[in-house]
Amino acid sequence: MKISPILLGLSLVAAGSLAAAAQDASAPAAPPKVIQIAREFIKPGRAGMAHDKTESAFVATMSRAKLQGHYVALNSLSGKSRALFITRYPSFAAWEADNKIVDKSPSISAELDHDLMADGDLLQDFDQVVATYDEELSFHPHPDISHARYYEVSVFHVKPGHRKEWHQLTKMVQDANEKGGTSAHWATYEVAYGAEDGTYIILSADKSMADIDQGFAESKKFAEALGGEEGMTKLDKLYGETVESSRSELFSINPKQSYADEAWIKSDPDFWKPKATETAAAKAAAKSAAAPKPSGQ
Repeated sequence: MKISPILLGLSLVAAGSLAAAAQDASAPAAPPKVIQIAREFIKPGRAGMAHDKTESAFVATMSRAKLQGHYVALNSLSGKSRALFITRYPSFAAWEADNKIVDKSPSISAELDHDLMADGDLLQDFDQVVATYDEELSFHPHPDISHARYYEVSVFHVKPGHRKEWHQLTKMVQDANEKGGTSAHWATYEVAYGAEDGTYIILSADKSMADIDQGFAESKKFAEALGGEEGMTKLDKLYGETVESSRSELFSINPKQSYADEAWIKSDPDFWKPKATETAAAKAAAKSAAAPKPSGQ
């Protein structure tokens, strides 16, 4: 059976969405309302440890400034060599608050300028978009990415004047996944700045590549819930009438380049801060070895 592009883009991801922005502990977890996605295209041979080093300088500067805009760094496993940095905020006002911290601190501003110069030597190109969360177009988003290792990023450009059909199309996919009992989850963001109007970014995070296998294995359940061949044909037709273009890419999470939220670190310190964990363990062992032994032994 033919697999629809919208099926591949939305329903074959067995994972959750972005992590929530820092919120009151009593508030229910939810995806951030505002995200900024910075995209760096890396020169051949300059990814890996070289890029880890320049990006870790940014992380150190952000930590010293205590900025609330934490971000997850993603390294490409498909397409051109590039890194994505997804920074999340509960509002535009919260983003502005971080900007004011930097503006009022000459030392932080100088550090960031230095970091930018060093990192820029590794890059071929750079761009950014700003997007806002759309709850209606999302499906069971899971905001906790503390144990995630991979991201699937799908971008859809909807034809002008077809916003209503885009909502209908997404509703068909949501309903079929719900009825079929698939493991699909996603968070949908509409680009507000930096790309053509009608651009939607769909984000999913996987704990392992086995989650991706599971998603593809569930395509039969999805198709049956949609109504079999007839339902898939209807979905493909609506997709062709609605979507100008689409693209899906796979990324791995790079903890060395991420400005991780304390909640992620606390939940999985060996992944997000492995060196810190090893250092703490070494210090504890040294302290234990140096401790005086009880008398009589």
